[in-house]
Amino acid sequence: MTPATAGRDPMIPATPETSVPSETSVTSRGGPVAPSTTAHDPVTPADTAPATPVALQVIGLSKSYGATPVLHDISLGVQRAETLCLIGPSGSGKSTLLKCLNLLETSDAGEIWLGQTCLTAPHADVDGARSRIGMVFQHFNLFPHMSVERNVTLALTSVKGMGREQARTLARRHLGEVGLAAFADQRPGRLSGGQQQRVAIARALAMEPEVMLFDEATSALDPELVKDVLAVMRDLASGGMTMAVVTHEMGFAREAADRVAFMCDGRIAEIGTPDRIFECADHPRLRQFLSQVL
Repeated sequence: MTPATAGRDPMIPATPETSVPSETSVTSRGGPVAPSTTAHDPVTPADTAPATPVALQVIGLSKSYGATPVLHDISLGVQRAETLCLIGPSGSGKSTLLKCLNLLETSDAGEIWLGQTCLTAPHADVDGARSRIGMVFQHFNLFPHMSVERNVTLALTSVKGMGREQARTLARRHLGEVGLAAFADQRPGRLSGGQQQRVAIARALAMEPEVMLFDEATSALDPELVKDVLAVMRDLASGGMTMAVVTHEMGFAREAADRVAFMCDGRIAEIGTPDRIFECADHPRLRQFLSQVL
């Protein structure tokens, strides 16, 4: 990638379509990856053609708040069954990028594609798109007056129009997946912060999304509560869920991610496999960042 194209992920095609597999597109879970790329490490499209279709991608995405630019011409693709971790200093644009992906923020320029659907088209079905993308925030945002189960079933019945019993069955299944089936009848206030975050994950999973977005899901938790939430996220990754994860947990990024993208100043400065990012970082800002957090 040259300086003129910094912030672009060479894994994604120019248009959302399936590319021919390459010999370099292999991970430990069988998913596609690309070699690390920075402004100092040019990569041709042939070097990085993905082995599976792109599940979620952005093309030329830019975003400003007033006169302050936050995202600069970002192009990035997340393959099906891939876990992509976004790391970088605070204020680098990671959370804003995720909110743009879930259409909680409106981008100023660029395109967002979910499979073959352009979410930024003039007449895009925003509500329909959001139901296909699950998002877990730093704060749990559970309804304190409702039971854990009702927090999970609410969107199923009110948004999807699902029957109450079917929704309850689905909620119990996903609460079981995050280890909280026994707490279905409890109010959120009786649960620890880590347990409440796992309820939030179950709530997102119950909508059966194509992609899961995690925005610093452990940042508000006490250190002793973080591991259980990360364990659930690792299980999702190993189970083939497509995930984009903003995280300050470098251990999780190293162990669970297929690729890691380093953001600074609203751009993707470097992207590659965890080994490449953590062991052979090329970009000077990435090396500086890692020296401060590892």
